[in-house]
Amino acid sequence: MKFGKEFASQMVPEWQEAYMDYNFLKTILRDIHLFKQKTKPSTAMPDNLKRIHTLHRAFSGLTHLGRHHHHHHHQRAHSDVENQVILVNNVNRNGVESSETTFLMAGDEGGEYELVYFRRLDEEFNKVMTFYKSKADKVMEEARVLNKQMEALIAFRVKVAHPNGWVNSLEETKTLASDVATARAGLLASTPSVARRSRRDPVDVIDEGSSRHQEQSDESSDGKKHGEEMKPMNLEIQEVNKNETRFKRPAPLEILQNVRFNTVQATPRSTIKGFLNLPIQTDLKFTKENLKKAEGQLKKAFVEFYHKLRLLKSYSFLNILAFSKIMKKYDKISSRSASKSYMKMVDNSYLGSSDEVSKLMERVEVTFIKHFANSNRSKGMNILRPKKKREKHIVTFSMGFLVGCTVALILALVLIIRARRILDKEGREAYMENMFPLYSLFGFLVLHILLYAGNIYFWRRYRVNYSFIFGFKPGTELGYREVLLLGFCLSVLALASVLANLDMEIDTKTQDYKAITELLPLGLVLLLVVIMLCPLNIIYRSSRYFLLGCLFHVVLAPLYKVSLPDFLLADQLTSQVEALRSVEFYICYYGWGDYKHRRNSCQKNDVFNTFSFILAGVPFWWRLLQCLRRLYDEKDAMQGYNGVKYFLTIVAVCARTAYTLQKGNSWWYVALITSIAATILLTYWDIVYDWGLLQRKSKNRWLRDKLLIPHKSVYFVAIGLNVLLRLAWMQTVMNFTLFDLHRQIMIALVASLEIFRRGIWNFFRLENEHLNNVGKFRAFKTVPLPFNYDEDEDKEE
Repeated sequence: MKFGKEFASQMVPEWQEAYMDYNFLKTILRDIHLFKQKTKPSTAMPDNLKRIHTLHRAFSGLTHLGRHHHHHHHQRAHSDVENQVILVNNVNRNGVESSETTFLMAGDEGGEYELVYFRRLDEEFNKVMTFYKSKADKVMEEARVLNKQMEALIAFRVKVAHPNGWVNSLEETKTLASDVATARAGLLASTPSVARRSRRDPVDVIDEGSSRHQEQSDESSDGKKHGEEMKPMNLEIQEVNKNETRFKRPAPLEILQNVRFNTVQATPRSTIKGFLNLPIQTDLKFTKENLKKAEGQLKKAFVEFYHKLRLLKSYSFLNILAFSKIMKKYDKISSRSASKSYMKMVDNSYLGSSDEVSKLMERVEVTFIKHFANSNRSKGMNILRPKKKREKHIVTFSMGFLVGCTVALILALVLIIRARRILDKEGREAYMENMFPLYSLFGFLVLHILLYAGNIYFWRRYRVNYSFIFGFKPGTELGYREVLLLGFCLSVLALASVLANLDMEIDTKTQDYKAITELLPLGLVLLLVVIMLCPLNIIYRSSRYFLLGCLFHVVLAPLYKVSLPDFLLADQLTSQVEALRSVEFYICYYGWGDYKHRRNSCQKNDVFNTFSFILAGVPFWWRLLQCLRRLYDEKDAMQGYNGVKYFLTIVAVCARTAYTLQKGNSWWYVALITSIAATILLTYWDIVYDWGLLQRKSKNRWLRDKLLIPHKSVYFVAIGLNVLLRLAWMQTVMNFTLFDLHRQIMIALVASLEIFRRGIWNFFRLENEHLNNVGKFRAFKTVPLPFNYDEDEDKEE
């Protein structure tokens, strides 16, 4: 693979704008190369003459040598100038380090191209430097915050371990001082600039303590007995210098007296209390449950912090490599030797020489292994560095096998229906009214799953960081193959059930087992519910539980803080209204219908029809409540307008349902007007706000400035399809049918078109979200920390 492609594939997607623009610099080099080819003289100038000309031009006043200093000293003066193509300076302006390169061969033919190249190279280097420095500074500040959190956690552990009080004897103080200082030194010993900020900061108390502690933890990970490894806390008594104890004698009460629990309105109880302005209990209660909760939060914070450090290290490494590659390319094209002096500047700069991030990574490893992995190094590193999932051949093979089974079952169904002339039999109407709605549920689910798999495939292809956007735990996200496997597995089960149902019904021997025959679809639904709730670590448990968690948040909409996966799932449910109605039909058909004889009075039942009304609007109601919650949390007026959109949709859906059930002229007008209004608003919102398209002043006319798909026509086709598929409700109001299709088939067809529209919407919605993250360089999750230090105490420091 060429370096340019390798470089692009290794980038942190959200930071791509901050990386060195390798492709642009390559185009400048291509221009230099083309110019050199055009102007290649037929008779080459003698080397010594060319050298003399170059010497004169180098000092012809075109370059300002006065303000630069020479780096290299060669034995002979003329070879010194001959070898020196560029002079590179590291300039420090207002505390910001930047590079200035002077090209000494500007007088050469085509020198202006090379001047442009070096100017652009400097710009790129300075951009990379500024970004790296700003991120490194933030990381150091976070290390300080994590230090204080760690200090509080250790004190909290001690307090829980000594519930009868803390006598503050010298021995106990030594234990705590040692652990607190180790935790502090664990993160900050490598960052003297941060440590010096406060004279009272006990960071500089133990510096060698952390290295001693590293040896200790490394030994313990290898040589510890199993019993010792499983200790709930790892607070060993270490020999601590007397002057260390004198500097800091942190009894837990001293550390913890200014500390409270951080409260986030994340649970229904805290949300209600916050809304009613009731005091939320934030005092520290020294229970094992609270300790476990604080440990869990801090563990997540450490894992995320370590992930940041790894990305930052990769960022600096990749950029240094890119500068090295582009300079070698320049040397080759221009037949000069400038890369050595330029790369010397890069290596001496903050980007190349700063080891703060690497050292901090080591300290985080040490601290994490000691305090969160019982000093078991391999266990700790597995949590900090989750292994990348490998594609399994068995998944691909199983998926292909199930695709074959699905095709075979569809063919078998068609042949049985044709051969036995089932369509001409008298039970056709009863089957369509009773069994078809039951099985269409699986059709809707399979279609949605297959479209989601397609979404994943294209997100990966166009480098949309979907796992970060959804907030999946690293290593647990499903690829498109796994999702297709699940989809086709469900389709095979559903089709096999349909086939078994038809076969058992027609066969005279199985007529007596009608009850079992008719219970097949219900059995399949119950099987799906059991699989979803299964506590065993099989069939992608973490993904199942993630989905169930989001579903729980959606159902209790205003009581939980709304995250992106929550409102995205609620949006999927708005496209699955018919699936929800199918679930309602299951309850009615098997609860109150005569399912053995395929008879039900559901459609004539007022309770059933009332619930049809409610179910049609429930997903939109959930979205409306989510919008109101976001309006309350974020104070963003757009969420209010979004809520109006969903309210209008609820009115339109109810009016359409009323017209379908009542068939009156007045309902027809109400349904038509509300549906037109809702459709116009929904379509506009989809395209302008959710997809970020239809921007007049964009450099891509009527689209947006940044597009991930190179073919612009795709966006216009998607806009057209969205408008067309939004009009699918016309079938309900206008009451027209295609090719004399059965009413149930028309309902299923319209519902499938809406699911298809949602599949297209998903891709562009997440593309827009990804580009927003890229615009703001958001590559990390914000992890809540357990402890909150009082502001007064911070001011004193």
